[in-house]
This record gives sequence, structure tokens and C-alpha cells, in this order.
Amino acid sequence: MGRISPALYRAGSGEPVVLIHGFTGAWHHWRPVLADLVARYEVIAPTLAGHDGGPPFPPGLEMNFASATDSFERHLDELGVGTAHFVGNSLGGAIALELAKRGRARTVVALAPAGGWNDGEPDVERIARFFKRTVRLARTSEGLTRAVMRRPSTRRLALRDAMRHGELVPWAEAVAISHATAHCAVADAAIASLSGNSSGFALRELERISAPVLLASPEFDRILPAQIHAPRFRREIPGVQARTLSGCGHVPMWDDTALIVNTICEFVDSHSEGHVAADGAGAPASAAQTPVLETA
Repeated sequence: MGRISPALYRAGSGEPVVLIHGFTGAWHHWRPVLADLVARYEVIAPTLAGHDGGPPFPPGLEMNFASATDSFERHLDELGVGTAHFVGNSLGGAIALELAKRGRARTVVALAPAGGWNDGEPDVERIARFFKRTVRLARTSEGLTRAVMRRPSTRRLALRDAMRHGELVPWAEAVAISHATAHCAVADAAIASLSGNSSGFALRELERISAPVLLASPEFDRILPAQIHAPRFRREIPGVQARTLSGCGHVPMWDDTALIVNTICEFVDSHSEGHVAADGAGAPASAAQTPVLETA
């Protein structure tokens, strides 16, 4: 039986595919791709601890990628999920890579993953300032959000940092995105920790990853631009494949849903038992576009 609540989306059958959203998000950030994925896999999309609708973040844990992964891994255990294919965006991508280091991943599709910076990287302070400004704006403008998101032109402007084509996001979904940002309970503590300890947030020991990894970098990522945040992943993850998501911003699911579905299905199927034949039989109807493949 499928389960849908503010804390969890779970539906479908087959290979388990776990979707992990980004910082200040919620599981519904994946809504554009769910129909195609559920037709092929068991899809599990939890809302992260401390995020809007999710469970409380465990008290006493430090704010870093390792502790966030500790919390998420316990949640997977509670859900009865062992190993799985992980698809993560931003913070979710960092958690997916951490899970791969721990042997939980069958594969990882990392969409603009966080944590690829070097120790002391000055861009980390910019990221902290960006999220501090974004969360503050979402909270102070809650009374205006519904009106702002009503028009495609202002919706695109309001969402310009997260995606290339915010006008494609339905009005209700755009309101939900802003609401989730405003109500992320761990936002202030996480931003303060990031701002004061950039080296503690860099992902380490990437050479321990043995699962197949696809690094998918949006072409127009304004939050974690690939030229700064992808090189370490390309150098240090064994056997990593890398692709550019043409025409997409940092949260690419609405910018080009077909491209993201195809990227996920192609990679998962190619590393699953009884994978789809090379002639493309069984490919999702909405996933006709092929992403750009690069060398790592």
C-alpha cells in the first residue's frame, strides 16, 4: 500500500529508489517525476528531519552531513529500507554520497550535490549568506506569497535562484516550496554551523564509495555552480560518471522533468538485475531527451 503524508511519500513496486530533497525542502519537491518513477520502481521519498512536515531533528547531534546522514539512515531502518538506489538533490545528494560510503547504496544519482567544496572554500560563506537571506525572505513575506506566486512572471522571478523556469511550477506547488523554506526548523542552526565551519561540511573519504555514481550538474546552477562544486567529486569518486543537465537550474525537476526522469531511469536500470534493453524498450513515455554525457 502506498503512503502519503507530509513526512513521507511511498508508492510503487520493484527496485527501491529513495529520493532525498535539498536543504529547506520537503518530499513534494519531487512531485514532477513521481508518476513516471512509480510506474517502474518502489519510490520512497521522506521529508528530512527538521524540515517542514518531517520528524524532529535528533537533539544533541551536530549540524553536518555526517549527522544528517545518521538521522536519515535511522529513518531508513524504521521504514524497512536496506540498500537502495539513491537520488539526491543538493543536501540530498550529499546524504546519498554519505550513504554510499556506508554501503547502503546500489547506485547514486547526485543532482547538484552539496559538499564538493574544498576546506576553507570562500564560496561556502556565500552559500550560507544566500540561505540566510532566502529563509528570512520566505518568513517575512509569507502573507504575500500566494499573491506573488499567482502570476507566472513573478513566480519565475521568485524562484530564479532554485530553477531556470519557475513559471513552469504550478501555483500551489510554488506556494508549498516557499512555505517549506519558511518552516524549516533546522535552518538557522544549520546556516550558522555552515558559516562558522566550512571545513566540517566538506564531504571526505569519497574514495570509499564503491557503488556506481552519476554526478548530474545543472547547466545554470546559481547555488552550487558546477565549475566550483563538481571538480572534487569528479576527481575523488571512483568510476564516477558525469553529465550536464542542459537548460536546468539547481532544483531541476520542474525545469525539464523528462530529462530528469530519463537520467534517473537510465542509470538505475543499467545497474539493476534484468535491466532495460539497449534498444530503449520500456523507457518512460515522458523521458525522450538524452542528457549530455561527459568524461569525469
